Amino acid sequence: MAGIVSALGVPQKSSGGRYQSNPATREAPWVRWTLLTLGLSFFFLFLLLPLVAVFHEALRRGWDVYIAALVEADAVSAIKLTLIAAFISVPLNLVFGVSAAWAVAKHDFRGKQLLITFIDLPFSVSPVVAGLVYVLLFGAQGWFGPWLQANDVKIIFAVPGIVLATIFVTFPFVARELIPLMQAQGRDEEEAATVLGASGWQTFWRVTLPNVKWGLLYGVILCNARAMGEFGAVSVVSGHIRGYTNTLPLHVEILYNEYQFAAAFAVASLLALLALVTLVLKQFVEWRAHRSLKEAST
Repeated sequence: MAGIVSALGVPQKSSGGRYQSNPATREAPWVRWTLLTLGLSFFFLFLLLPLVAVFHEALRRGWDVYIAALVEADAVSAIKLTLIAAFISVPLNLVFGVSAAWAVAKHDFRGKQLLITFIDLPFSVSPVVAGLVYVLLFGAQGWFGPWLQANDVKIIFAVPGIVLATIFVTFPFVARELIPLMQAQGRDEEEAATVLGASGWQTFWRVTLPNVKWGLLYGVILCNARAMGEFGAVSVVSGHIRGYTNTLPLHVEILYNEYQFAAAFAVASLLALLALVTLVLKQFVEWRAHRSLKEAST
């Protein structure tokens, strides 16, 4: 036991009762300071500095220009479309994520590993490829294109295509947060509730859901952030129709390409604010989850 403690670098008591540290397992001060400097430098150069630059450029010409860029008709349309896409895709991914996590963690069936692989598919497929898949399916020359045109149904270059692309790139987030959490909790509580006469819905609502509520909220926050910030897949299926199929990221690109830098950075600052709000909510959820875990263990 002493050898393990020594190998881990844990301070040990000497014969006089004082703790001694093993110098062989302690980094030199210059090593710690070097790692700290590298980490802080990376954070400042690649994360903090670009974020500050966005807000600086957005406000450089004053609040009047900033507000005017946000209330402009195309910007308002982009904001509305972004909210619509998130409003539709996040609840659908919530239902799918909870159902998939429940199936994977609480039940045994053939094809479970295949289901997990399919859930991870959007992480490994480029968003641009995902957008092209929808064009292949629903475009004018796609598999269902002639039927859609004959029935005057528009998916590509319209809001439904944007929603479908957003759903595809965001659906793993809720499921991937809940699956390991439910697996770690096991099935004992659900089985006990079933033995006591609870129905499947009662077991889920009163046992399973309270145990995973913070992980569920965490997944929803990440899903919403990705839905509002998605560019690649939405860019392919949107057609970049100004004032109609442009979301916030696409609107930023158009403004920047037109050399409207103040307006571009003003709209981009909304996405930066979304990132900051997501970070704050993420930290709050993690703090609440940790606090709930401590309360449950005491």
